[in-house]
Amino acid sequence: MLTGKLAAEGVGPQTSVGLLLGRSRLGLPALLAVWSLGATAVLIDERHPVDRVNFLLRDAGAQLLLADQLPAGAAPRRVRTISSEVTGAQPADPVTPNPDDCAYMVYTSGTTGWPKGVEVTYRNLGIFLDALASLELEPGGMGVNAVSPAFDGWLWCTLLYLLHGQGMAVIDLAAEEGSGDLSALVAEHEPTTVCLTPTLVSALEPIPAADVVVVAGEPCPPSLLPRLSHVPRVLNVYGPTETTIAATWADSAHGDDPATIGRALPGYLTYVLDGNGRPVERGTEGELYVGGPAVARGYCNRPSLTEQRFLPDPFLGGDARMYRTGDLVRERADGQLEFRGRDDEQVKVRGFRVEVGELERAAQGIDAVQAAAAYVMSNGDSLGLAVTTAPGTDQAECTKQVREHCASRLPDFMVPSAVEVVSVLPALPTGKIDRAELARTSRVVTTGQAPGTEREHQVCEVWSSLLPHPVHDVTANFFELGGHSLLAARAVGALRRRTGLPVSVKHLLAEPTVAALARELDLLALAQSGDS
Repeated sequence: MLTGKLAAEGVGPQTSVGLLLGRSRLGLPALLAVWSLGATAVLIDERHPVDRVNFLLRDAGAQLLLADQLPAGAAPRRVRTISSEVTGAQPADPVTPNPDDCAYMVYTSGTTGWPKGVEVTYRNLGIFLDALASLELEPGGMGVNAVSPAFDGWLWCTLLYLLHGQGMAVIDLAAEEGSGDLSALVAEHEPTTVCLTPTLVSALEPIPAADVVVVAGEPCPPSLLPRLSHVPRVLNVYGPTETTIAATWADSAHGDDPATIGRALPGYLTYVLDGNGRPVERGTEGELYVGGPAVARGYCNRPSLTEQRFLPDPFLGGDARMYRTGDLVRERADGQLEFRGRDDEQVKVRGFRVEVGELERAAQGIDAVQAAAAYVMSNGDSLGLAVTTAPGTDQAECTKQVREHCASRLPDFMVPSAVEVVSVLPALPTGKIDRAELARTSRVVTTGQAPGTEREHQVCEVWSSLLPHPVHDVTANFFELGGHSLLAARAVGALRRRTGLPVSVKHLLAEPTVAALARELDLLALAQSGDS
């Protein structure tokens, strides 16, 4: 019936529909309704800043926005907004899409200061679905999806479970009313399949007795693999958005080593090339290129960038293209690929791809900021930002303005957890910014009141185990010390396990200092004792 409602609004081939339905069970039927009409789904996260949401809708040329709760100020002019309610809607006949039409758009971080939209066609999607079906998971049971609906990791989970006849439990770690305890949230559903980033899998205590665990979105540390030894089947999946969700996987069911990123998916091709575009010898490090019919159409409204990254495939010839990933790999003697890092200034944070230039340009939107350099903090899942400022600048006010400005235009995972004013940005001999030095020397200096109660000590110890630096000041703010929504969920889960109290993410958001949260825990303990 939702298909009929969309059709009545004029949705069909070569029309774009923004999907802003949050982390709910409505996402899948909405996606299928758009696809059944041969239209383009534009995936959007309702928690992203309004300016970013509106940019995506304008850039994608969306004619319609499907949203049940519209953030204030969202939806530009000429974009009609409707809800997912289908009362009175008439059914519509499905449309056979043109294989070269765009099936969906996912926006990834861009160096210009704004994200870039990747256009994935129905042909691309069909190749990926065939590859996904080849996994032949057992039907039935439940899978979990804890990924933002604006990214293709959400598509991976959703389509994997749908193709194999499994249910899907949507987990929202940042829900204000939630416990934030990932282990409990996952265990509650007794999943047969778990798909998470390695960081989130590492946070599970214990790792559930699932039939299949899929790690994706970021490099899998070798230290995680022994904890997965009880899992019958482990997949390590690698793939840029530009190659339709995935490109390679290591599947333990086929004897692959999950410490690697494995081999190309069925229907995909991989090449390891040197700086001149020539194949390197096996065992030699080179840049990974992905070819085959799953390579996306390109970037929306970015022909120059499309030409730079989507290149003619000299190995297939004709009109074939390959995508230059920017990832460095080494092919082992057995044909499996080892991930070795990046050759540019792109990083992965909490499974999301980030062009540091986008954050740096956002920071330079503050007049007092002369230069900015972003880096990954020592905890591996937060971004830090170092800035130089004009003489006479109030440093405390400047860092506050930078945080607020970045939060107003960037998604949560790109907002810097720490902003520091430095006299000069360190440089490598090449003249490039030495981001490793920034990460090594980053500091969040806190002075003030030491913990004085047992509860304050508990909060400090939990925060210290998760944040980039030890916490010894009860006036310190969790989010100014490097915290973010994912760490908030983990902190709340750890406090629940340690204290036995029903603390939630909402409590931490409302009381983000050590002292205030400790007082809130005392109130929860008092209420709990009064109920017993």
